[in-house]
Amino acid sequence: MRRLSTLIFVAICFVAGFVLSAPANADAKAKIGIADQKSSMFEDQRFKDLKVKFARISVPWDVLRYDFTTEEIDVWMTRARAQGITPLVTLQRSRVKPHSRPTVQQYTREFKRFKQKYPFVKNYAAWNEPNLEDARRPKLIASYYKAMKSNCNGCKVLAGDLVDTKNMTTWVKQFLKFTKVKPKYWGLHNYVSANRFSTKDTKALLDTVKGSQVWLTETGGLVARRNKSKVKLKQGSAHAAKVTSFILKTWGNNPRIPYLFFYHWDSSSNKDTWDSAFIGSDGKARPSLNILKNAIRARR
Repeated sequence: MRRLSTLIFVAICFVAGFVLSAPANADAKAKIGIADQKSSMFEDQRFKDLKVKFARISVPWDVLRYDFTTEEIDVWMTRARAQGITPLVTLQRSRVKPHSRPTVQQYTREFKRFKQKYPFVKNYAAWNEPNLEDARRPKLIASYYKAMKSNCNGCKVLAGDLVDTKNMTTWVKQFLKFTKVKPKYWGLHNYVSANRFSTKDTKALLDTVKGSQVWLTETGGLVARRNKSKVKLKQGSAHAAKVTSFILKTWGNNPRIPYLFFYHWDSSSNKDTWDSAFIGSDGKARPSLNILKNAIRARR
């Protein structure tokens, strides 16, 4: 009888330990989202069937100054909220004056307007790809980050959505000299390394910002590129599917990478400068969509 009692006790402890540990393992799985500027994504039944609850959009810092950009973001937000989707919003250059940058005062004023109009948005990134077009402006971008963070209580503010170029870690170190504080969150577009099936650059950023989270705010497999870039990358639908699988297997369970936002849902035409979409311009699903669908199903 004593031995039976001992066995029962051990079994109870094992089950209890398993139950207690299960949520931690579940939490380690990265949440999957889609990054796309087009609100039509939310109307696609295939998107609805995925039951994705996270989406990312990059908007001009002066988005509310112009009727046409205001209308676009209004529709995007309305459709996202209707499906219970949590948005991540990244600020970027103006579409009207793309070569100019706002002063910190202008940036702050427009961000406050945006926050007031969409108070339900709690996840932001201070600037899009700052180490690319703003490689020489780490001080200015640091000022944007501090302005956004100080005016968004209760928000998760990413210091910036970086690109995995050669200057990435150097730029981050320069940025940190001006912030005087250590950001808890960073964003990364790791297209180059992902499409080369490499983990080197993403690991380099994780090592540079030790203790901070790194969200993959844009990632995905390249189908076609027509932007005349000198960076050589493989492309094609089959390649994109392999890359999607690589991203999910490599970064889908890293506790410091809590979000994977795949860019993008559908391509607009066969002349897009960048195409890493799950749906082609012909409206047909690509192999990568099945990879994503199975990964999401497995997480449930």
